[in-house]
Amino acid sequence: MACDALTDSLEQWPILNILRLILLGCASASIATTLWQWIAGLRFPTERIPAEITRTGKEPSITLLKPLKGRDSETEDCLESWFQQEYSGGYQLLFGVASLDDPVCEIVRRLLEKYPNKNGELVLCSPLLGTNAKVSSLCHLMKRVKHDLIIVSDDDVFIQRNFLHSLMTRFCDPRVGLISCLYMVRPKTLGMRFEAIAVNADFWTQVLQGLRLKPMDFALGAVMVIRKELLERTGGFESLLDYLADDYQLGNRIAKTGAKLGICNVPVECRTEAQSARQVWNHQLRWARTIRVCQPLPYFLSILSNTTLWPLLAALFEVPNGVRLVLLSLVLRILTATWNYRKLTGVPALWAGLMAPMKDVLAAVIWGLSFSGNKIVWRGLPFRVGRGGKLTPIA
Repeated sequence: MACDALTDSLEQWPILNILRLILLGCASASIATTLWQWIAGLRFPTERIPAEITRTGKEPSITLLKPLKGRDSETEDCLESWFQQEYSGGYQLLFGVASLDDPVCEIVRRLLEKYPNKNGELVLCSPLLGTNAKVSSLCHLMKRVKHDLIIVSDDDVFIQRNFLHSLMTRFCDPRVGLISCLYMVRPKTLGMRFEAIAVNADFWTQVLQGLRLKPMDFALGAVMVIRKELLERTGGFESLLDYLADDYQLGNRIAKTGAKLGICNVPVECRTEAQSARQVWNHQLRWARTIRVCQPLPYFLSILSNTTLWPLLAALFEVPNGVRLVLLSLVLRILTATWNYRKLTGVPALWAGLMAPMKDVLAAVIWGLSFSGNKIVWRGLPFRVGRGGKLTPIA
């Protein structure tokens, strides 16, 4: 009744017809964008399992940088997967902690003892050099790097045995300066399922869609491999000490040198303990505000890809064939989200498709809230995030 009254009152205003045209255009654009993203994912040669190693020559030497803080039930398996790599080239593993009393040190020491033939080291990364504690650790770790290719990886990343071989084959081209990896998450709670849809069904296809519009000029921080010479040319990690979006900044700066950026065909897995709905919500809001300040216009326009929101609004304002648009968008959203999720993870997930429309509604709320302020909470501390993802502590 309330909706009918609102519509009747607006019928007398020409602006209603203009609004309906806008909503029809947005609904059509969202459906077209969903199809475009699905096609981009369809064409990408994702390999969930790294190919068998077929060595044609000596593999390049690499150094792994792993800034660590704290531990959970998944930490040991994630870290051990980096020790278990079947890689013939030189391989140095550096693990950085801000304090030797950190509980993660026990895990690292145990793994170093279990794999004595690996060139691994636990490094005290103190004092804190800037606002971003992770980047501060990277600055300290760089002093011990032995090789010209550097891998930076988050502490919650799990990889399969042949992953490094698959990753490093992308550096056969000397023009390549940085390679990132797509990533997936495994949900353990209802709240985490909504985030899993955002990551496993949506984010990776959105990235691939963007690469069809312009060359890659950003990095994905779960795992990225960089040429040391290019890193130093762009100011090193020291230039990123006050940025939350250090991966975006790093990729953007390396792209400006003229080097090529790319994506590895093998996605990695991010494993974390069960998280509450509140924790997931805070993480999504922090992520949204960070992307907004790093890429304001693309983020603002990203709402146009919300396949559920715009057809619903079109039907609400009685756009011609609005109900059919809603049905079409729901069927399309369910099918594409289910397919995208399965292609990236290898796991059948009809639930992901069925929950995708609800996730879209929540995503629209988060999109709106991302413009309501620049305050975030990161690692338990409040910050204000500014242009490019620059962090300012809030006292």
